[in-house]
Amino acid sequence: MNRISRRSLLAGGVTAAVAAVGSAVTIAGRRFGLVPPDAGGIFAAGNTLNYAAHRLFGRNALAREFPRSMIAEKPFANTIAPPSEAFARHQAEHFANWTLDVRGSVDTPRPLSVHALRGMAVRSQITAVTCEEGWSYVAEWTGTPLSAVLQACGVRPSARYVVYFAADGWMDSIDIDEAMHPQTLVTWGMNGGDLPVAFGGPLRMRVPRQLGYKSVKFIERLLVTDTVADLKISTGVRNYAWYSGI
Repeated sequence: MNRISRRSLLAGGVTAAVAAVGSAVTIAGRRFGLVPPDAGGIFAAGNTLNYAAHRLFGRNALAREFPRSMIAEKPFANTIAPPSEAFARHQAEHFANWTLDVRGSVDTPRPLSVHALRGMAVRSQITAVTCEEGWSYVAEWTGTPLSAVLQACGVRPSARYVVYFAADGWMDSIDIDEAMHPQTLVTWGMNGGDLPVAFGGPLRMRVPRQLGYKSVKFIERLLVTDTVADLKISTGVRNYAWYSGI
């Protein structure tokens, strides 16, 4: 019989204890709706603790807003792929026919033109794009609160997530709390002008309370839903956490 060392017993006990705590955290989180969609595997407890802490203690917290003097003189955008022919046509038309198609768990699904969005509630904020890959800067963002878009389309009480799809194939999603937060914008303006294509024009989702990859460029469709279990979320596409609160 192999001799079991005290160190092995201790390590085994710690591993079992961590697993038990992680399981308890995940079970409790599911009971109170505080488990992110990507909770699973060895990171389940950590992802749940991060998401639950923000939702329990920072649900209404605001991302930092900066004075105008802090706006970057020459903000730099990360590289984007060459535009498709369809996107190039829209660009040539100054995006007059670009629409944001709202579908799913809403009473009035419909496409909204950029002009229509500009005619709704407007908010401007000077916030930072905090990028995990270094593309960080402060800018003034102007747009329509996502909450106003959802309310105009009659968002249903059962809605739990908003999935947003981009013209270049990217997609991501946020929960309804983040969607209804006053700083979450369907952005169409930047630093006093139209939102440049390099920075996501004509429409970009701005989620300043989370890392930059949640602020997807070139958005053209929203899906309001009660689940994202059957959809590719960011963890499946780029190996990033679904929730990235800062």
